Amino acid sequence: MAVDFRLILSAVIFFAALGVGAVAAQEPETRTVEQYSCKDIMREHGTDRDVAIAFLHGFLLGKSGASTFKLDVLHKQTADFIERCLDSPGEKAVDVMSKIKG
Repeated sequence: MAVDFRLILSAVIFFAALGVGAVAAQEPETRTVEQYSCKDIMREHGTDRDVAIAFLHGFLLGKSGASTFKLDVLHKQTADFIERCLDSPGEKAVDVMSKIKG
């Protein structure tokens, strides 16, 4: 599976810089990271799926307080995430990515 790592890298940097401390007012269209399942992510196509996975990488990177990462590690984690989500579509996507990064 080909993944555009420039896109992932850009999203990771963006969301890590954004941080997880900023909380917006809850609006009817507001979502939480925890509400998305693996099935939701895997239903996305092409770059939409890449962006969703990159968002999870960036979200967890920001949550950890880290600001460095290795592209080859992100590549492996992405492949592992996809495999685990295909095997367990009902799991929360953020939980799966957390376990992989753990």
